[in-house]
Amino acid sequence: MDIFKTDNGLAQGFRASADVVAALGIPYAAPPFGADRFRAPRPAPAWSGVRDCTKFGPIAPQSAELPGAPVWSPGDEDILTLNIWTPASAPAPAPASTPALAPDGGRLPVLVWIHGGAYTFGSSAQPDFDGTVLARAGLVVVTLNHRIGFEGFGHVPGGAAGGHPDNRGLLDQVEALRWVRENIAVFGGDPGNVTIAGQSSGAASVACLMVMDRARGLFRRAIAHSPASPCYPPEIAEATTREIAAAAGCPATPEGLTSMTPQALVAATDQVVDDYRRDPASGSRHYDPSLYAPVLDGDVLPTDPLEGMSAGAARGVDLLVCHTTEEYWLLDAVGSCAKVTTDEQLALFAQDFGLPDGLVAGYRAAMPDAPVSDVHLAVFSDLLFGEYSNRLAEAHARAGGRTFLSRFDRRRTGPDGTVRAWHCADIPFAFGTLDDEAVAFLVGGTPTPADHELSRRMVRAWADFAADGNPGWPSLDGNSTSQARMWVADGDATDGRRASLRAPWAGADFPVLRP
Repeated sequence: MDIFKTDNGLAQGFRASADVVAALGIPYAAPPFGADRFRAPRPAPAWSGVRDCTKFGPIAPQSAELPGAPVWSPGDEDILTLNIWTPASAPAPAPASTPALAPDGGRLPVLVWIHGGAYTFGSSAQPDFDGTVLARAGLVVVTLNHRIGFEGFGHVPGGAAGGHPDNRGLLDQVEALRWVRENIAVFGGDPGNVTIAGQSSGAASVACLMVMDRARGLFRRAIAHSPASPCYPPEIAEATTREIAAAAGCPATPEGLTSMTPQALVAATDQVVDDYRRDPASGSRHYDPSLYAPVLDGDVLPTDPLEGMSAGAARGVDLLVCHTTEEYWLLDAVGSCAKVTTDEQLALFAQDFGLPDGLVAGYRAAMPDAPVSDVHLAVFSDLLFGEYSNRLAEAHARAGGRTFLSRFDRRRTGPDGTVRAWHCADIPFAFGTLDDEAVAFLVGGTPTPADHELSRRMVRAWADFAADGNPGWPSLDGNSTSQARMWVADGDATDGRRASLRAPWAGADFPVLRP
């Protein structure tokens, strides 16, 4: 049996493959419900005997049903768990209670993954986050669940003074990193060489952790794929709480919100989102109603990540940033954002987001033959992901932080049309999970030999960066993103097409806050 002795008790894992051992669903904090609901996480209680860690733990409250992933079941409370993949110390079926060490006898670098999902859905059990291939590349891989939706990012009146801090999802992540620091050596990992990584809202969480005092010293490097902008000031979070409470039919008070079941707040969130989607006059949230984001509370999150990195708050952390070149085409393909197909709608979109005069015209000049819908998606891609990613990388580099930038530009044309370099498409390549049927839509069907070669290069880049901070291409010099690596299936390419679309953003400030 593959048994590991953690501080909380014995955990039994299993062979994910002949050369990799996995241990799933290990609690890193106590269930955040009952008296602990809407409060900071507490350490996980100890258990007696050997805990079966061969299955993923319950996922956080949500209404999403994602391909190949479990769905949330009301009543599941032990949601603050993590999963570990580590190279086996001996060929199967011999016992692997002692994990493999690095070739020099030292501990292996650790990569801790934070899932995305607009702070509202997703989990560590998604098949594209399987850590087997990365473990085979020489890492100890950790993925984790944290509170999302109102449970994790909704503002409770009274805040920390009333025992209900903002950014509980971020606090969960910090608690998981503390657990990793204390326990990962048991799995062969080096607690002094931890890289945090994430995509979309998970990448934005990574950026937040980089400027949070509570997370300082818990990791050495960071990987952010398609970090999402923005964070919210308290007044936006408070207004959202009033909307959620009204939809749930309860007072917007700690007592009123606590009286609502998690499923009631999930349903209320879905109702408010639907209301925004149905109302073109509802402002910027009409286009993609993401209700939750980290709150700039001045306590858990003392500053916006972009501002904090510009000031050098994370100068000592190596950073690898990546974004895809056609992010928002995925959201359009799955029907989660409003359609913008006319010049009038595009002008209203720019007005609702307060975009500078000339920005849309700049995109039109770079895309002279594109339909309005493509111009809109290109602007929206950079508004929330692309330009924000570039600025995050440049800010960190200018402040003296070692920074690497890459862009994912792989496309595929098949019988069902073109699969673009869209949001999330890069992650199966970086995890080496592109053969899983659940991600076929993202990658466009059965991967080609060229796809597998691209995946091998991306896996190697992640593993090398986590090991020593060098993914295999030059770091930014603080003044230019010309050193960005382009990920394409048939080899490296220049970045001229995307660079031409940065100029229109010269007069735009970030973060862009959506009321």
